[in-house]
Amino acid sequence: MSSQSVRHVVSLSGGKDSTALAIYLRDRIPELEYVFCDTGEELPETYEYLDKLEVFLGKEIKRLKPRKSFYSMLQERGGFLPSAQARWCTQYLKIKPFEEYVGDTTCYNYIGVRADELYRKGYISTKPNIVAKYPFIEDGITKPDVMRILEESGIGLPEYYEWRSRSGCYFCFFQRRIEWIGLSREHPELFDKAMKMEKENPETGEKYTWIAGESLEELIRPERVKEIEAKFYGQEASRNGALPDTPLTRLCGKNCGNCVDENNSCLICHL
Repeated sequence: MSSQSVRHVVSLSGGKDSTALAIYLRDRIPELEYVFCDTGEELPETYEYLDKLEVFLGKEIKRLKPRKSFYSMLQERGGFLPSAQARWCTQYLKIKPFEEYVGDTTCYNYIGVRADELYRKGYISTKPNIVAKYPFIEDGITKPDVMRILEESGIGLPEYYEWRSRSGCYFCFFQRRIEWIGLSREHPELFDKAMKMEKENPETGEKYTWIAGESLEELIRPERVKEIEAKFYGQEASRNGALPDTPLTRLCGKNCGNCVDENNSCLICHL
């Protein structure tokens, strides 16, 4: 761990924006540290992408682990799943490990919010010694610039962008229904694990599901899958000319209205 009085850290999520930011800053800030808060519940493609980035950067990406696993914390909470209203997963699996890593040293935390998403708020550390910095906003870097940075570096996009529009845990509650369907096809074993975490309180009848008002078992029924796909790609075709096999990354950021609480998502997870 660095002993310098002021530290410079990029928190990587395994997504396109934080990756492009790490590449963008590599030669501008030689003392830059790269960290990834590993929940242990990330997609295999995320780990592969980070390994690829680490080779390009020529510097270690420190994998930070939480004190407790997601499953132990879920058990402590009586099976109460995290949600946009109760983001204990982000708090304890991402933010806390990062804060412990930084300690009380003054830290500039570089965040990949782009200049074309000034509206975007986030969920990050509020410790006073951790100062958020937004180089892409300062330098006018937009989504086409990010895509160019990734292409020119040879890193490209992570493979999950073919069916998912964001980084984060495989069971992330910010996923859209179309992305849950993508998970069921690309990683059926992970979809099954997420489905088994859903349950109903026998005393109150309250259901703990990843999607409000719909269980994953209901979502994956063939007739429901057809309905979701028809609605999603029908809307995208009318707005953006998208076809059913269009990668979701081609749709992400077009203000299509299909993202769940995109303006207030967890930046440490989804950039």
